[in-house]
Amino acid sequence: MIDRSSTVRGPKILVVDDDPDCLATIEESLEWEGFAVISCQTGREALELCEKGKIALVLLDLNLLDVDGIQVCRRLRKESDVPIIILSGRSSLSDRVLGLEAGADDYVTKPCDCLELCTRIRAKLGRNYGKNRTPEILVLGALRIDIDRRTVSKNGTQVDLTKKEFAVLEELARHANRVVSREALFKSVWGPNKLEPKSRVLDVHIQHLRAKLQDDPNQPQIIMSVPGTGYMLSVSPE
Repeated sequence: MIDRSSTVRGPKILVVDDDPDCLATIEESLEWEGFAVISCQTGREALELCEKGKIALVLLDLNLLDVDGIQVCRRLRKESDVPIIILSGRSSLSDRVLGLEAGADDYVTKPCDCLELCTRIRAKLGRNYGKNRTPEILVLGALRIDIDRRTVSKNGTQVDLTKKEFAVLEELARHANRVVSREALFKSVWGPNKLEPKSRVLDVHIQHLRAKLQDDPNQPQIIMSVPGTGYMLSVSPE
């Protein structure tokens, strides 16, 4: 089981799938859309996590490592009214009917479009999801970071970032003027155990951020390196 929900404030989605690559793709897509994500690969873990509560919705694959997803769906429906969306490679009419009869609220076949999936999730969470929520915007010096829209501007000019670049910047922004260790950044952005500790991918993303956010990337004034520790987003009071 992987819980990455502590770094995101949105509704908590439980993703249950036996394919690690599929899990990673879904996790990244949902987090980008503002959802908190917990993932697991077995039906037993899924049931245990739902028993603990605070799960807003379950994305459930039918092919799991221990039991068939239909059994998990039936068990969940007996014990909870949590919305369930089956996300499966089984596309036959009989499988769709079986899933809906087992208590699922929706059935989506793989491969699916991320935008469509997130739209279906929001529909099951309620039509008013997000409408009355105050947008989360971080204003740090010349930077304006819109967490909900995933946009960044500097002195009023929009800066185009990749998903991972935004994730790195967001983590640094949430701890502005404090050092964030390399380990913390790896865990927040790429997840635990996803990359080797000595990987240079973080440094590459920092270089790209500096090139996009700073007047002179060779003389860092916004994203500072702290040798042997990590990085810090330096913000001076205006």
